[in-house]
Amino acid sequence: MQHLKVNLQAITDERGVEYGDFTHQGIIAQDLKEYMREQDGWKRLKSHQKESLDMIMHKVSRILNGNPENRDSWVDIAGYAQISAERILDR
Repeated sequence: MQHLKVNLQAITDERGVEYGDFTHQGIIAQDLKEYMREQDGWKRLKSHQKESLDMIMHKVSRILNGNPENRDSWVDIAGYAQISAERILDR
């Protein structure tokens, strides 16, 4: 179990360097998500659209709080948008 604890700490430390302090990132993410939910259009969204936007805001909060040069964050945003776009096109 000690080995697992050491590995988790190393991963947590690595993420902190890349994405910044998790507490602050959480504040940014929750503020962005709360703002979205306050909009009238939120009620018109399908579940996959809501989830895509939630994940996009999570990635945006990481960019704002951490390293904006992390290519994966930008690619992930495009990916979540693509997932919902494909479901709209498949109708």
